[in-house]
Amino acid sequence: MSPEGSAVPSIPAKTVDGDWQRVHPASPFVRGWVALAAVGYFFGRDAFERMLQGREFLDPNLNGRVPWLLAGGGLVLLLTVGGFILSWYFTRYQVAEGYVRVNTGFLFKQQRQARLDRIQAIDIVQPLLARIFGLAELKFEVADAGESAVRLAFLPLAQAKKLRATILARAAGVVTGPETVEEIPEAPEQVVLSVPPSRLIGSLLLSEQTIAILLGAAASVAISAYTENNAIFLALIPAILGIGAAYWSSFNKGYNFTAAISPDGIRMRYGLLDTQAQTVPPGRIQAVKVTQPPIWRIFGWYRMHVNVAGYGGVAGNENAARTTLLPVGLKPDVMRMLSLVLPDPGVDDPLRVFTAGLEGLAPVGGAESGTPGDGFVTTPRRARLLAPLGWRRNGFLATETALLVRSGRWWRTLVLIPHQRTQSMALQQGPLARRFGVADLVLHTTAGPVAPRLYQAGVGQAVDLFDQQAARAREARKRQTSEQWLAQVAPEIAAAPPAPEQPRTTPQQEDQHHG
Repeated sequence: MSPEGSAVPSIPAKTVDGDWQRVHPASPFVRGWVALAAVGYFFGRDAFERMLQGREFLDPNLNGRVPWLLAGGGLVLLLTVGGFILSWYFTRYQVAEGYVRVNTGFLFKQQRQARLDRIQAIDIVQPLLARIFGLAELKFEVADAGESAVRLAFLPLAQAKKLRATILARAAGVVTGPETVEEIPEAPEQVVLSVPPSRLIGSLLLSEQTIAILLGAAASVAISAYTENNAIFLALIPAILGIGAAYWSSFNKGYNFTAAISPDGIRMRYGLLDTQAQTVPPGRIQAVKVTQPPIWRIFGWYRMHVNVAGYGGVAGNENAARTTLLPVGLKPDVMRMLSLVLPDPGVDDPLRVFTAGLEGLAPVGGAESGTPGDGFVTTPRRARLLAPLGWRRNGFLATETALLVRSGRWWRTLVLIPHQRTQSMALQQGPLARRFGVADLVLHTTAGPVAPRLYQAGVGQAVDLFDQQAARAREARKRQTSEQWLAQVAPEIAAAPPAPEQPRTTPQQEDQHHG
């Protein structure tokens, strides 16, 4: 039952819970088309090459072996298709008893399941071939899973959206009892921002990677001119191909990036050839990092990454795309996304506080104990030799709902950690830090691209923050009374979105699960 005052609608139920369903019959062919292509290539390559050269389609030297080769190829093809059919027949899924379950395998059976109240995010993925057939894959991320707990491939796109809505409703507690929801409409959404392709291309061309490439190219030209040896350029061909692939992957993953807000969470869509739609439930984000490389400061661009339980174990470019909250955006875009991640920033003037975190510097003549001039307590002046450029930036500010940590004079960074997401902390102090009376405070959340760390705080300030943050985390977790997070979120999406330059300050109840 939803709490009093919430506008969560009741959902009719008709069919019996526990019915096992099958995926789309074309699913194994979409997954295994490479195997079919390999069979066709192996048996047809020679004939195809002979046809292009204007020779006979079949080699006359084969004589009577042609029927046997055709029979062998047909048998391999038949076994492959048969394996696909058996794979489809024995792949079933079920939403029942608070779990989503997927059974696979006909020789070696496997069942994977995920608790609905532990689901951190649900993604709809459409590889290129799946898009052609109108199919989609569902990925369910669960806290501490290390990889996708359940992958359901493939379903018709409309069915995948309905199943996602059903599972989100069950995870949220909107649907209870032994019945299965026959059909739940997808929650409404409102788009809050999109990234123009021109800005994405510009961000790639002006990225740190481009700077490193230009420096490497200049060094290669200098070495080649000095040694009068052009062979070095041939050795660089694999590197050039790899760099091109990296740029293409970043463009393909970030193309048409769109963020929207809905009652079931933050929805992000992106991709050129392979499209992906993520739904991250409210409060499931463990930590946020906003960064700004030096060249991006000319255009006022920022990027945002997040830690979400279940995403940390995914490797490579896929993880980078799925943990990107904003690939490139202006300051109003950053403020808008922060308002979604942290609806209640815990301060009266969030615009001023977040601007200080993104751009602020302590006064040059700061006090020996650190100057809270803009609200951030920074590195004491006595330790400026340890970080000549960064000591005026390195600092922290604790609001009622989150801890903000900023660092970096040239590569600006702002990290936000909701108090209830602080899992553990550690104080670290090396010999030089001990000499100058400073220490680092490391905060631990779930695995991901965000590694919260407060650099070179005064020892007394670091110890006080250690104790205070532990108390804040305990109190914040005590306020979590339910695993059913959607029941705590008002579904009024028709209201106007927050102003571009200012996050919403209306308090909303926090997520009811500690990931």
